[in-house]
Amino acid sequence: MEVKAPDLGVDSAEVSEIMVAVGDVIEKDENIVLLESDKASVEVPSTAAGKVTKISVSVGDQVSEGTVLIEVDSADASADADAKDHTEAAPEPEQAKEAPVEEDSAEDDTDDAGEGASTTHALPDLGVDEAQVAEIMVSVGDTVEADESLLLIESDKASVEVPAPEAGVIEKILISAGDMVANGQDFIVIKAAGSTKADTAKKDAKKPAPKADSKPEAKAQPAPTGEPKQAPAPTSSATAPAGKKLSEAEVNEKLTDVYAGPAVRKLARQLGVDITQVQGSAANERILKEDLFAYVKTRLTTQQAAPASAPAAAGASLPKLPDMSNKEIWGETEVQDLSRLQKVSIPQLNYNTLLPQVTQFDMADITETEALRSELKGGMKAQGIGLTILAFIVKATAHALTQHPRFNSHLSDDNTQIIVRKSVNMGIAVATDDGLIVPVIKNAQDKGIKQLAIEIGELAVKARDKKLGAKDLQGASFTISSQGVLGGTAFTPLVNWPQVGILGASEATMQPKWNAKTQSFEPRLMLPLSLSYDHRVINGADAAVFTRYIATLLADPRRILL
Repeated sequence: MEVKAPDLGVDSAEVSEIMVAVGDVIEKDENIVLLESDKASVEVPSTAAGKVTKISVSVGDQVSEGTVLIEVDSADASADADAKDHTEAAPEPEQAKEAPVEEDSAEDDTDDAGEGASTTHALPDLGVDEAQVAEIMVSVGDTVEADESLLLIESDKASVEVPAPEAGVIEKILISAGDMVANGQDFIVIKAAGSTKADTAKKDAKKPAPKADSKPEAKAQPAPTGEPKQAPAPTSSATAPAGKKLSEAEVNEKLTDVYAGPAVRKLARQLGVDITQVQGSAANERILKEDLFAYVKTRLTTQQAAPASAPAAAGASLPKLPDMSNKEIWGETEVQDLSRLQKVSIPQLNYNTLLPQVTQFDMADITETEALRSELKGGMKAQGIGLTILAFIVKATAHALTQHPRFNSHLSDDNTQIIVRKSVNMGIAVATDDGLIVPVIKNAQDKGIKQLAIEIGELAVKARDKKLGAKDLQGASFTISSQGVLGGTAFTPLVNWPQVGILGASEATMQPKWNAKTQSFEPRLMLPLSLSYDHRVINGADAAVFTRYIATLLADPRRILL
């Protein structure tokens, strides 16, 4: 019987690890290979039980849905099982007398299974393709209640706690802090409340001995018997020790020897890190993203200043901080840790160094809009809705994006196309104690001022209470950053890649504005707008037209209805 790759959620993935060998007898749903794409690592379970007769893929192969992974002979497995049964069927007389006791024990286990069974639980839908395990909040042996937090999962946008799906005792934790995990991945084994250690012992005692022996050996073998991986020489993977450039084949061979997933390799390329120089900290010395960051940090703190006459290297990192131990010069200092949110945001912010950004400034006369808001806010407040000017800004911008779809797009990886979004998913920057977070209003172009005000209020409260789910933070096609009453006349917001634009709104102030009809200055409430955009997709003229169009809509919201 052929065991094929299931739907992976991607076009193709790389075989990172083969977990079985020819001759192994496996059970249905037992993991056989580890597949990795640039989004996630997925263990593929077998769809059949039996003896492995052939392994059809190798480590490093690219596979897709329907690719044959292994071949299993169920008949051989049955024969082995029968042979084992016949061997055990000729017991000593005393053993034969104990047979009825075995049957009673099996019945007892059956009675207990409904109440105290061990269950392997999978991660819920995280709302992202992959996320990192930031913290494991429980240990093996702990007793937990249903909905008690077990893990803290972090993506580049949010921290999400994963609750316990049932009450019971933690039997096994299948992941580690720092692992990248995906939706549906098994992460914990819980023995339901009411079960005892005796139940576990009885079930373990009934497992076939060959199965119990072979499995741990296969997983434990690399650590004790494998020789320590020799640390790579401190030379570039593309350069020989004597300074001679390696051939492309030699470079590829060195890179292939590195145990790292596609997502880690991609990050290494983005950071400009020679991945062959990085030591992995995971099982079998697999390289994680944390290892890359640690490597970069080490290089920054240990690198020596280049000679004054040497030219600066292209793309060099920031220099090392000066020694601040001299208090007469630097005074007293204090070291404070960044919040988790700030730490995970740094890689995303680093992308901005690669974007050619320009900011367009304009002013919107919102005198009439503010008068309308003042008329409506009393009735809205009675309904428990806070109506702020931000709801009008979101509505006007969402409508403007439908008329200027280039601002609601993404640039393709090869810089030859743009991917235009058909709906406006508006990111709203919210300041929290831990840092800036950007929840998303889906399909903002279809919602009225009242509904937008409701969702803005709900998302802001959830953000400050750390109750946002992963789906609340994904899928934005454009972002608005409003500084409200914080002050300031203008600022240059950073484009949130892969988006191509972000609109900043500063504090509105009363300013004199010339009225040509009355030939006089009038006090008008003016709102400063700051549009930052990716100049590879948007040119300056289009940015000026787009910003002025938003200002026009904000001056008279009735235009949105036309």
